[in-house]
Amino acid sequence: MPIDPVTLQILANHAQAAAESMAFTLFRTAHSTFVKETEDFTTGLTTPDGQTFASPRELGATWFVGLDYGPVIRAIDDYREGDVCMTNDPYSGFVCTHPPDLHLWKPIFWEGELVCFAVGHIHNTDVGGAVPASLSRALTEVHQEGIRFPPCKLVSEGRLDRRLLDIMLLNVRAPTQNWGDLKAQLASVNTGERKVHEMIRRFGIETFRQGIRDLLDLGERQARRVLASIPDGDYPFTDYLDEDAPGGLPCRLHLNLKIRGEEAVMDFTGSDPQLAASLNMPTGNNPRHILLMVGWNYALYTLDSSVLLNGGLMRPCTCIVPEGTVLNPVFPAAVGMRSMTCARLQGVIMGAFQRAVPDRLPAGPASGGPMMNVNTIDSRTGRRVMAAIDPITGGAGGSPFGDGMDGSGANNGFLKNTPVEINEAEVPIRILRYGLEPDSGGAGLHRGGLATVLEFRVQAPGTVVTARNRDRTRFRSWGVQGGKPGAPSQFWRNPDTDRAENLGNTDVVTLDPGDVIRIVCSGGSGWGPAWQRPVEAVLADLAAGKITAEAAMRDYGVVPGDAAATAAGRGARAAPPARGLDARAERDAYERVWTEANYAALTEILALLPVHWRHYAKRRIFALVEADPDRRGDGSEVRAAFAALQAEFPQIAH
Repeated sequence: MPIDPVTLQILANHAQAAAESMAFTLFRTAHSTFVKETEDFTTGLTTPDGQTFASPRELGATWFVGLDYGPVIRAIDDYREGDVCMTNDPYSGFVCTHPPDLHLWKPIFWEGELVCFAVGHIHNTDVGGAVPASLSRALTEVHQEGIRFPPCKLVSEGRLDRRLLDIMLLNVRAPTQNWGDLKAQLASVNTGERKVHEMIRRFGIETFRQGIRDLLDLGERQARRVLASIPDGDYPFTDYLDEDAPGGLPCRLHLNLKIRGEEAVMDFTGSDPQLAASLNMPTGNNPRHILLMVGWNYALYTLDSSVLLNGGLMRPCTCIVPEGTVLNPVFPAAVGMRSMTCARLQGVIMGAFQRAVPDRLPAGPASGGPMMNVNTIDSRTGRRVMAAIDPITGGAGGSPFGDGMDGSGANNGFLKNTPVEINEAEVPIRILRYGLEPDSGGAGLHRGGLATVLEFRVQAPGTVVTARNRDRTRFRSWGVQGGKPGAPSQFWRNPDTDRAENLGNTDVVTLDPGDVIRIVCSGGSGWGPAWQRPVEAVLADLAAGKITAEAAMRDYGVVPGDAAATAAGRGARAAPPARGLDARAERDAYERVWTEANYAALTEILALLPVHWRHYAKRRIFALVEADPDRRGDGSEVRAAFAALQAEFPQIAH
């Protein structure tokens, strides 16, 4: 029998507080900058079958709210008090989603009964593999992305498996750092156990046992309430990653969001095939896998911030994700950079919801900045340093209610910056500039959030900088309601010198002593026509250094100190607000060739091919279509290109 609503809300508060205490323990005791400063970690509590019923709101990453630990929980045959289990293998249950993410789960007992699990993950700065930080777009199979552990017991009845630990630390570049973070994780799940025991003593075992199920049911009811406020309909949305491999082709992510009363379907048919690069998202045919649902959770929470953050939010939705695609790859596809694909997918989902309720949701987030890692030698001590120094994030899109958050907003809002003093104390680099990039936010009635910029000088030869998740150098974020897209991202070696090199979407670069790196994220997009932005707001942005005088005139028609010129400039820009998205000329030019009909034909053809042929076939078809002088955009040139490919490779059909 469900417990009463008042008791349930009190229990919900206690459960969230327990998850927050776990997060605080981890945050305060971790060793790596990426955990203790950037906060790329999660904590939570799950039911005995792995359904997350409590997550923190104040600390850690927000991506894994509602993660189903059931597959890995079931992979262990027997649980005893004092056990702690772990995995970092993306293909063992599809709970871990790339090798640097180490997930732990601890069974919690009460009078001999298993009542729940304390769970969580950290992102290790490095787990070995082909490149420092273990992640690069260029990697082609999961074996290159570091050591992997299937679900196993790290601690058995309170005894640490030292042999397992030694194998782990032998295969990573910063073993002391990894061991320090792992100890923080163990402390975190122990905190969760203690807090659960406190809840049971307060509420009683029967109320606790029933209440954690009721919390999931309440999350589901809240999600259904939000869906009921959205008009029924089909809301398609598409966006692109710049490259499906280094120097490659754009990677298409497509969604048709179908709202029907209190339920929804997210159909990702039309997204690109599985890639020969590490951008694949391992979801294992799970119709509610968390990587597919992060944007769903964000959209629901944006529409109603009172919803509980638990697995119940996802129950009203079913995802359709064809196997062998970038969103549902098969082993041994590389998955290390799945975070970039997932971040872009979050924007796609928010874009589909934005079409459904355009006056309630923001424009496109930046989603184009990397996590920065440095692998170098400290010349003062001779010590090798492997460290994350900062996430280079962009702002949120402008919304119907105001400007987008500058620097770190929307789906990157949980990522925290590392102070310059800490970076310079822990890593032998000299930071020359760190702040907001002027003119990077998309113009609009409500301006898009500005991007961050980082510029630093390295000191040792052979320094390797890994800038994972580099993107948005080509396809910008999308403005809505007449708002303009944010600025593209930038990555430069030795900028403003005769040795300047544009690194584009490169994500691993080896540097010499004295080399300077400058990296700028893309910006958030604007909401509403720029000419409608109050002159006072434009002048305030100018005074704060958020825009330049040139941008004030170009984008907003505002000339400081000249009311007549401002009136003329804004009048010349006045036009009825556009209702669709604006992603500028780069996307328009691409979609004149790769129309909906051409992509539909490509999707149909590739779905019939063996998985290992799809990426190659896509690239060949693209080349043939680009060379076709008689393009019509109706799918016929795609079918003709495939026919030519079949003639060259008859075995492709088998």
